[in-house]
Amino acid sequence: MPATAWDPVQYLRFADERTRPLHELVARMPALPAAPVVLDLGCGPGNSTAVLRERWPDAHLTGVDNSADMLATARTDGEPHAAYLLADARTWDPAGAAPDAIVSNATLQWLNPDGADRADHLSLVARWAAALRPGGVLAFQVPGNFDAPSHTLLAGLRGSARWRDALGEGAERAGVHDSAEYLQTLLGADCTADVWETTYLTLLAGPDPVLQWVKGTALRPVLSRLTDPADREEFLAAYGALLREAYPAGEHGTVFPFRRIFAVAQRR
Repeated sequence: MPATAWDPVQYLRFADERTRPLHELVARMPALPAAPVVLDLGCGPGNSTAVLRERWPDAHLTGVDNSADMLATARTDGEPHAAYLLADARTWDPAGAAPDAIVSNATLQWLNPDGADRADHLSLVARWAAALRPGGVLAFQVPGNFDAPSHTLLAGLRGSARWRDALGEGAERAGVHDSAEYLQTLLGADCTADVWETTYLTLLAGPDPVLQWVKGTALRPVLSRLTDPADREEFLAAYGALLREAYPAGEHGTVFPFRRIFAVAQRR
């Protein structure tokens, strides 16, 4: 949930692929009380909130995000019967909601911006766990593919002589911790915890599909710094060429390995 604008349309271009890990995360969550209080932190355009409504039809469900554009889409096309709150998950305290469950789908990676102390990221996980009612559940999933070509090529291009001054520093970068660090943090927060990893071999269709994928997430803060349309097109052309080489199209589409880190924790 970074400060620069999100584009709900671009993000939802691969809605099924982006939501699949959430379905698997929610399936591993233990049973909740009747009419539970469930928070969707970093709800974005509400596709994740809709999944939570499917799992708990009678839940008191609140989606939290710091993008007004995303929340506008969530209220109409996501889960219109949920409550929504414009707030920053880094500073908003969920304890007042007395949640039975906190779910965060692909949000935590944005909560340690470039240059920040990564320990703050784990402190946030511990604070969310502490906000749960006894027996409450914290579940989150984040990407684990920051060493993949989609990210390393972007970093290399940003640091090149052509783009270093405009993009080398300052644009937000997402990042996560090792799965073992999440496990230790959750255990230290007086929770039982199940942490695992999965790599999806996502099959993408169409021209430059990996470029279109990252436009909705990792590339978004970079493009926000390129205000000249000519510069933007030049950068996209260079990055697109690198991605086509790294992820060549095959007979059935373009295979995009997509590693995810999952965690489900229950407060003792």
